[in-house]
Amino acid sequence: MAESKNLKDYHQKRDFDQTSEPKESLKKTSGEKPIFVIQKHDASNLHYDFRLQVGDVLKSWAVPKGPSTDPSEKRLALETEDHPLDYADFEGVIPEGQYGAGVVIVWDTGTYENTSEKKGEKYSMEEALEKGHITVTLQGKKLTGGYALIRTQGGENPKWLLMKKKDDEADARRNPVSTEPKSVISGKTIEDIKKEDA
Repeated sequence: MAESKNLKDYHQKRDFDQTSEPKESLKKTSGEKPIFVIQKHDASNLHYDFRLQVGDVLKSWAVPKGPSTDPSEKRLALETEDHPLDYADFEGVIPEGQYGAGVVIVWDTGTYENTSEKKGEKYSMEEALEKGHITVTLQGKKLTGGYALIRTQGGENPKWLLMKKKDDEADARRNPVSTEPKSVISGKTIEDIKKEDA
């Protein structure tokens, strides 16, 4: 099964007897638009996990400062292991002793359109990932419009930059990371889940 190979790193880092994180993708892909999800993750360091569906997995980046709606902001995005599609709905507590221990909420989710191209030639998401230059249009609950992911360093731990494109949805005055802390699924904040788990 191709997915299990893609999720090898994900599986090796987790003990599914200890964590409630999903093991495989039970969702099936259809002809619908691919999904994206941004999860706020209070682990050893608070960060935002930016995930794009590519085929049957979620390609993932950890964004320490979270996404911005200001095109002048360049946000560091650290490439991480692929996650199963079912992870898009995951909220809760990852127990101590497990990889990524801490609290996760679904900060934003929706669908996206791949707009990756160069000189009029359109690229598939797989090609864009390989080239290290991805552009997408997000249709989320908090974030909409164009975003670019540009790889700045390859190797074992690839580094990228996540940037808002200059379009009608760009807004330098808005700071959703600070002003919109709640989950788009449960309406809970990280702090709400911590209190429930205490």
